[in-house]
Amino acid sequence: MSLEPLVWAGGAGGSLPTDADLLIHHAHVLDPQAGIDAPWDVLVRGGEIVEIGAPGSVEAGPGVEVVDGHGLHLFPGFVDPHVHLRTPGQEHKEDLESGTRAAAAGGYCAVVAMPNTSPVVDSASLLGSLRATASRMARIPVGFTAAITRGLEGDELTEMAELRAAGAVGFTDDGKPVTSAGVLRKAIQYQRLCGGVIALHEEDPTLSAGGSMREGAVSARLGIAGIPWLSESTMVARDAAIAGHEGGRVHFQHLSCVASIDALREAKARGFRVSGEASPHHLLLTHDAVRGLDTSMKMNPPLGFEEDRQALIDGLRDGTIECIATDHAPHAPDEKAVPFEQAPMGATGLEAAFAAVYSELVRPGILSLATVIERLTAGAALMELETPTIVVGERANLALVDLEREWTVGENGYESRSDNCCFHGRRFHGRVLMTVADGGVAYRERSFAVHAA
Repeated sequence: MSLEPLVWAGGAGGSLPTDADLLIHHAHVLDPQAGIDAPWDVLVRGGEIVEIGAPGSVEAGPGVEVVDGHGLHLFPGFVDPHVHLRTPGQEHKEDLESGTRAAAAGGYCAVVAMPNTSPVVDSASLLGSLRATASRMARIPVGFTAAITRGLEGDELTEMAELRAAGAVGFTDDGKPVTSAGVLRKAIQYQRLCGGVIALHEEDPTLSAGGSMREGAVSARLGIAGIPWLSESTMVARDAAIAGHEGGRVHFQHLSCVASIDALREAKARGFRVSGEASPHHLLLTHDAVRGLDTSMKMNPPLGFEEDRQALIDGLRDGTIECIATDHAPHAPDEKAVPFEQAPMGATGLEAAFAAVYSELVRPGILSLATVIERLTAGAALMELETPTIVVGERANLALVDLEREWTVGENGYESRSDNCCFHGRRFHGRVLMTVADGGVAYRERSFAVHAA
């Protein structure tokens, strides 16, 4: 997996090894990209996959740690193109160390951070400083997006070429939409010159202003101002048309309604360079989850209707939606411990994403495990990075998972600094036991026993 322009330090304070020597034997290896779905031994030396062989056939050699994979599954490490690490300026919610530690605990070998921080990542100097901080603190490789417009104000474009040269993997005003069609058109024109993906948070503020949940029967019953699905879908249709007209590359973030998926599918049929993502909470929950007024259920876009959820699943299955992205959005406890309407939008998701989707969509037979793994790794390609794969000669990016292990989300706390997880207290199958990121062991589940050869 190519790490440029990601940042990798091998762990906070250099405490984690960057080049692992380990043999995972007798694990069921599933890698849709490599066409592997069978038990294998996988040998890693110096952080690189050097041998894949029949179970029991690969010798560890001196100094190699042996991991017993009997009954376990080995996947390519997941890549999340949409997380909020809150650095700089909001480290009381999350920082680069805690956020990437949470990601590693969820099986992620790389993440891409959003720029809606304080200050906003809209200059090359700030981006450079952020990348330097990541090189000291990150547990796994991190990519950084830069803002499309200065201060996320939607008016003046950032110096996109300069930001791209400084290492930005793409551009987004996530948290806010680019409401001006003219500004977005100009941004796409610049993008064609400097490269990078433009990722869009789609919302018409004239339709969503003042809303706290999806407009519908539940919002009416609760007496909470609603956000109509039209707020998202009209912007998706508009911006897909702009992208098609300009020949630009646009990625639609956290889609949540039927009409948005229809617009994306139509744009793809017309040959436009567009893609989309869905978040676990929109795939598994509906506005009915808001009835208890748990502020962890408040996110933007809001939880939709059952027909929206089914359309997202269908889109994920047929490839209209290429990627599962968490939109990991940590908030401090006091920020969420307020009346529903006053609480900030967002829920954490990195640590529970795989288990939630596996338990609710794979185990019941709604989606295949191979499809889910493919969608959890596709975030790399959407950000124009190499997709992790279990192939000899590649850097090791691996997630070792016990699919039969049951666990309760949050029962032992979180690696994240924040606990506003919309799946808190839910019991799921599928526990990540070990994550290898860019050749180094980035995470081990506390009770997971390993031994040196």
